[in-house]
Amino acid sequence: MTLARRTRRGALLSLAALLLLLTFQAAPAFAQDEPAVREMDELMSKAYPPNEPGAAVIVVKNGKTLLRKGYGLADVELGVKVEPDMVFRLGSITKQFTAASILLLAEQGKLSLSDDMTKFFPDYPAKGRVVTVEHLLTHTSGIKSYTSIPAWHKLLRNDMAVAEVIDLFKNEPPDFAPGEQWAYNNSGYFLLGAIIEKVSGMTYEQFLQKNIFGPLGMTHTFYGSAARVIPRRVPGYTMSKEGLENSDYISMTQPYAAGSLLSTVDDLALWDASLYTEKLLKRASLQRAWTPYVLKDGTPTGYGFGWAEWQYEGRTVIEHGGGIQGFTTDGIRLPEDRVYVAVLTNRDYSSPDPVAFKLAALAAGKPLRPSVAVQLKPEEMDALVGVYQINERETYTVRRDGTKLTIQRNAGRQNEIFPLSPTVFFYEPEGLDRLTFAKDAAGKVTGLKVTRRIGPPTSAARTDKPLPKEREAVKLTPEVLERYVGVYELRPGFSIAVTRRGDQLFTQATGQPEYEIFAASEKLFFVRAFDAQLEFQTDAEGRATGVILHQGGGDTPAKKVK
Repeated sequence: MTLARRTRRGALLSLAALLLLLTFQAAPAFAQDEPAVREMDELMSKAYPPNEPGAAVIVVKNGKTLLRKGYGLADVELGVKVEPDMVFRLGSITKQFTAASILLLAEQGKLSLSDDMTKFFPDYPAKGRVVTVEHLLTHTSGIKSYTSIPAWHKLLRNDMAVAEVIDLFKNEPPDFAPGEQWAYNNSGYFLLGAIIEKVSGMTYEQFLQKNIFGPLGMTHTFYGSAARVIPRRVPGYTMSKEGLENSDYISMTQPYAAGSLLSTVDDLALWDASLYTEKLLKRASLQRAWTPYVLKDGTPTGYGFGWAEWQYEGRTVIEHGGGIQGFTTDGIRLPEDRVYVAVLTNRDYSSPDPVAFKLAALAAGKPLRPSVAVQLKPEEMDALVGVYQINERETYTVRRDGTKLTIQRNAGRQNEIFPLSPTVFFYEPEGLDRLTFAKDAAGKVTGLKVTRRIGPPTSAARTDKPLPKEREAVKLTPEVLERYVGVYELRPGFSIAVTRRGDQLFTQATGQPEYEIFAASEKLFFVRAFDAQLEFQTDAEGRATGVILHQGGGDTPAKKVK
């Protein structure tokens, strides 16, 4: 598929858009006399050092720019520094523009959020399942996300028509019935892009340009294209075992309406400012987009249409991040304080979410400070130890190891948890995820609930099952271990490296930390740090030819290339 070119824009912005633009550019980029802003600058400088791939940031409060600055390097090979007007890939921040486009079409009476998707795709094999436009918007459709299908990873570099990508996932078995569960899903937003095109008669790119980017004066926001010359566009970087590398190529026909856009922090600030008005969408439509969808069983998902919504210190937080080859991003708005933060980075190996939220909290006057653990009595810790059933297939196991407690999901990594009280725990001092134990009237622990910033909480009922034994490894000779050393390619640009040090094998995926792997049998290895297994494939002589990664219910083959 050849990406559609934008029509040439007129030279003049609308007066309203020009005034919005001047609002942000006229304010001082950095106010040295404000302690909060100095702290923001220090946080960004620490997160994005001058000799590494960097980030552009904007922090706006009440229409005033508190911080607008670049950190680190835009081009590592040329030594060019990041400047705040540079253009970055947005990744999944794209989804809020897709959602807004659907709402615009709904306001125009051209579709309804309750429409069955088969209205737009008559030949889609729904098999009696009613998947609505709202299900697609809220990640509750149950349709298999195409980015989780192993076959898709081999096609990243290919330009594909919209219908060709839909063909990849339309016959996959559903993950769950519509509206019954929440699972982040790129297929839903891909389908929404196709709906926009079918209903409007325009390409996805043309619709956004005419209805959003043009009216708001977002002159540096683009649909991604490798061929098009985009001034001030920065390259992206990834991390491998060998060190920093240029990110792998991906055709922008692949992320499409789920993650294809590029922009600047200035344009995103224009976008956010418009959300306080009815210039594009009616207040009722926006409010619906920011209201978390509720599942059929009454569980709130924490996610609306292209935005997640959660609470911090009694304030509403509306957020969405993004991650795509070479780039990670985050955009956060605190509407009661009229605060907006955008952090766009040209690295895909670390998330800007933690620092972005710290900036937003500082701007709102409610700085995020590290949680402090309290001391629990041994009997208080022992009362929490046990196996908690999430569903038919999954459990949490809580263990005590001396003075600390750990929690483990299935056979995954054991994470230490820290008490804020005898029943409420945190994972990281500056994290916002919480683990809460429930008790009955007699004080007996009956279950637990894990709450996260984004997505529905996970609840589990306590069982009488004994604690599972920790998985034991079998010992293999160095000669057997040496057979598996090498590089295994999962997809172009993404590999698993297996190395040996003495009697121990290690594995490291592209851009990921290194982990020990342990033998369950001669060919099957497991990772203690998280729930994953590597099953090596060998030829008649016992030499490794490939490996199958078993993780998250999927089986992904990889061919040995080195």
